[in-house]
Amino acid sequence: MKPGFNTNGLAFHRWDDALRLIAETGYTSAAITVDHYTLNPFAPDLSRQIDSMQQLLQECQLSTVIETGARFLLDPRVKHEPTLVSPSPEERDRRIDFLKRCVDLAAALQSDAVSFWAGQLKQDLPRAAALNRLAAGCREVIDYAADKEVRLAFEPEPGMLIETLADFEELLTLVDHPCFGLTVDIGHLQCMGELPISEYLKPWRERIFNIHIEDMRQGEHDHLRFGEGEIDFDDVFAGLRQIDYQGGLHVELSRHSHMAPDVLRESFAFLQQHLQTG
Repeated sequence: MKPGFNTNGLAFHRWDDALRLIAETGYTSAAITVDHYTLNPFAPDLSRQIDSMQQLLQECQLSTVIETGARFLLDPRVKHEPTLVSPSPEERDRRIDFLKRCVDLAAALQSDAVSFWAGQLKQDLPRAAALNRLAAGCREVIDYAADKEVRLAFEPEPGMLIETLADFEELLTLVDHPCFGLTVDIGHLQCMGELPISEYLKPWRERIFNIHIEDMRQGEHDHLRFGEGEIDFDDVFAGLRQIDYQGGLHVELSRHSHMAPDVLRESFAFLQQHLQTG
């Protein structure tokens, strides 16, 4: 397993400083949240950014995952919008175009995967129709990613159309492909009561391409520092070893950027403690 950190937890740092800090702390992977000032796929200097990042990642010996959860990149007024389940085809097409651009970034950086989610359903629509809408968007992105040999890691997210691993299994009845796997957020499993976490990981061992990790309490979608929540991390790491997970364990604490250097260090120490035991 590769200890990692999400750049959305270093929002007040330049992306090059963020990656250096991640590497200097000891992490070997970075979850790069594409945003206004980090590999913005609409930026006129994107090719220069990619070249600079390729060089820095090589110097720092960091592997990567591309994360697509920027809050206001596509709409400055509404967080996380538009999505794959937005009402209009034009809105959904904008998200699809963005995801394809992120696939291009992943291909350029040889990233482990592109991580994305469904979005919130904000209209009165039967679940079957909403799932078909989501599946149609996923198929288009999957076809594009498969052609570029990039893996997609779909993240169940509390409050969105796909919240749980059971919801993801429902989506798989409509769309499936070898490059279409999972981002499993350990905190989300705790939040949604998918416990014990080790048992929920087992059926998905071949599908888990990416892990987000932090502490959390059941029923509360609030990303917490390790030790502030209720997660049984002995069980979590036992479960990860049982499925022989070899990918990135990316700490996701996007609301702690004001204290990022401290959180980087304490999170790394916590992960190392669990990675070196058992």
